[in-house]
Amino acid sequence: MRGVIEAVCISPGGLPKLPVAQALCSAAGLGGDGHHHPQIHGGPEKALLLIAVESLERLRGEGFPVASGSLGENLTTRGVDFRLLTVGMRFRAGEALIELTKLRRPCRQLEPLNAGRTGAIQRRLEEEPHMGGWYARVLLGGWIRRGDIIELTETAV
Repeated sequence: MRGVIEAVCISPGGLPKLPVAQALCSAAGLGGDGHHHPQIHGGPEKALLLIAVESLERLRGEGFPVASGSLGENLTTRGVDFRLLTVGMRFRAGEALIELTKLRRPCRQLEPLNAGRTGAIQRRLEEEPHMGGWYARVLLGGWIRRGDIIELTETAV
């Protein structure tokens, strides 16, 4: 399983996260990235959030105004089928090695994307959980750049 990193996104806290050309990844996540609610988001088990650009394209087709970073993801990928992912899978993402830890659960911070349809995107992401993205821990840090390859290195044990 192999794809491309379409976007690397960070913010000092809150949404949206904005695309940058590159970021240094460590066990704490991407350099320059922060969280308004660190008791909920971030930490070693949720250092990174990955979302497929294919999911964003589907959501846009359903009327949600989403772009890379608007769902809070750090890495937007193309070519990796998120429906096939499982906890424990390891990926090389640029220079970093990451391991999937859990599916993301959509929260109320996504409410501005609903355009008056209270809870609509949250319900949509609960219908197909893989569309909400995967959290990952960082096993080996390094630079991650837009255009880098993301590739499965180990399946879950």
